[in-house]
Amino acid sequence: MVKDITRREFIATATLATGFALAVQPVSAKVITTDAKGLVAGAVKIPVKDGEIPAYRAQPNTGDNFPIVLVIQEIFGVHEHIQDVARRFAKLGYLAIAPELFIRQGDVLKLSSVDEIRPIVAKVPDAQVLSDLDATVDWAVKSSKGNAEKVGITGFCWGGRITWLYAAHNPKLKAGVAWYGRLVGDATELQPRYPVDIASTLTVPILGLYGGQDTGIPVNTVEQMREKLKSSSSKSEIVVYPNAPHAFFADYRPSYREKEAKDGWKRLQAWFKQHGL
Repeated sequence: MVKDITRREFIATATLATGFALAVQPVSAKVITTDAKGLVAGAVKIPVKDGEIPAYRAQPNTGDNFPIVLVIQEIFGVHEHIQDVARRFAKLGYLAIAPELFIRQGDVLKLSSVDEIRPIVAKVPDAQVLSDLDATVDWAVKSSKGNAEKVGITGFCWGGRITWLYAAHNPKLKAGVAWYGRLVGDATELQPRYPVDIASTLTVPILGLYGGQDTGIPVNTVEQMREKLKSSSSKSEIVVYPNAPHAFFADYRPSYREKEAKDGWKRLQAWFKQHGL
């Protein structure tokens, strides 16, 4: 049953709205703001194996059995931009939920520099993230009128990599869209696999959206991923925007490219519809 979060709970998870100041330096003039009119939107708590984690949830305020979209954060956490993306999905009729996936290792929303954030993110085990996302789906179905048979995922940067990995972990997903997530990397105990390692066995259709000018994700790694996907049954696809940099969808940052961002958003919607979401 959907219920408004209490004042105490809101205060406890209010850090979801902070941290935006760091992420938006310098501020883009094209920040998109989506209102919550007609929506149930705000902070919630997700029960997980070792307690609870905060999340931001947005969905239509009438109806039920909503298709679910997991919205996976950048390294900056579930700040205002990620929350806005969730509201955009809710306006389209989805139950969108963005869990705070770093919270055990540290609250990145309270930090003042990327140099402080990266060590925290590096300590986040993939296994923990995948388990938390399972719990988030479970909560969405049991407590927020979500449809267990219609679950999708999208993520940005750090969340783009997780999008690929969660699709391999949860083959019941209908579809996913990975925005400029790293594809190739050195395995560690906490991050043992990268998307290129799971590509050939992937069954969930994923649309990858990448920038040809992304200095952190070389085009040759994108081509490696494309080659690996040829042997999978997922019918996944990758689109590269030749002139786009990393984070071209992030309308709050100078990296934003309006043309490519709008095209990617249209492709995302079409991809989800094509695959039953």
